[in-house]
Amino acid sequence: MILSIDNPRHRVGLIGADIGPSLSPPLHEREAQHLGLSYVYERLDITALGLAPEAVGGLLRLTQQLGFSGVNITHPCKQEVVDQLTRLSTDAAALGAVNTVVFDHRGAVGHNTDCQGFQESFVRGLPEVPTRRVVLLGAGGAGSAVAHGLLSLGTEELLVCDIDSDRAHALTTSLRERHGPDRAATVQREELGDELRRADGLINATPAGMRAHPAPPLEPDLLHERLWVAEVVYRPLETELLTHARQLGCRTLDGGGMAVFQAALSFELFTGRRPDRERMLRHFATLAEDDTAAVTAEREGR
Repeated sequence: MILSIDNPRHRVGLIGADIGPSLSPPLHEREAQHLGLSYVYERLDITALGLAPEAVGGLLRLTQQLGFSGVNITHPCKQEVVDQLTRLSTDAAALGAVNTVVFDHRGAVGHNTDCQGFQESFVRGLPEVPTRRVVLLGAGGAGSAVAHGLLSLGTEELLVCDIDSDRAHALTTSLRERHGPDRAATVQREELGDELRRADGLINATPAGMRAHPAPPLEPDLLHERLWVAEVVYRPLETELLTHARQLGCRTLDGGGMAVFQAALSFELFTGRRPDRERMLRHFATLAEDDTAAVTAEREGR
């Protein structure tokens, strides 16, 4: 990737690992075209650049110097970036994770649109499901956004499971401080079976299920038909976890809605223009369909 020196009306980017297949650039650019904006969205892939997540600060300074309006931040940099910013929005500070950085007269300002993006998707895609007791897989940046979003929507008890027990405990502590001492707890992997039997829903906020990590995040036989199951992963939309859940008759929610709604919020922060969410959902559906067809053709050697 080579960054040019020209400065379009809005030049934005995405910083993260293995982001070559991300649908964010075309999703943003298509909406900008409809709004008559000059808008270029570039990928800064730390894997391709041979950089560690800790290098996110240097990439922020580079993009700011090059005149970017801002950048999106994705795995594994959403928490690493926090200490590199001039200030944080209220939501970003509470979540301890940032997915959108806006460059303005105040410097580099961190926001989190994942939380509200998830909430919009959840309310729209799983209306009126019970949320008394929910199991969350993943305590990273996406997991933090989902956790705070669910508790704000009224979930009574959220059970957090992560392969990194320290990270799970840190998120649980944050949730208790903001939402109440009895509303979040940490569970171990070996406890998932018992907890899921008593749960209303399950959310996967880990990378498990992505095309680069296709295995489901837990054993399918732990699911049961009384659960609803939601994904943060959107590539592919139909993960193995969702396939197993649907076969059992569970209500399900893919990660597409969250991807679109958080993108719409980021777009508005970058440009000051409110995008058309319904149009962006249509854009995303087309992009996801084209992406699936391309992956299928590649696998079949066409």
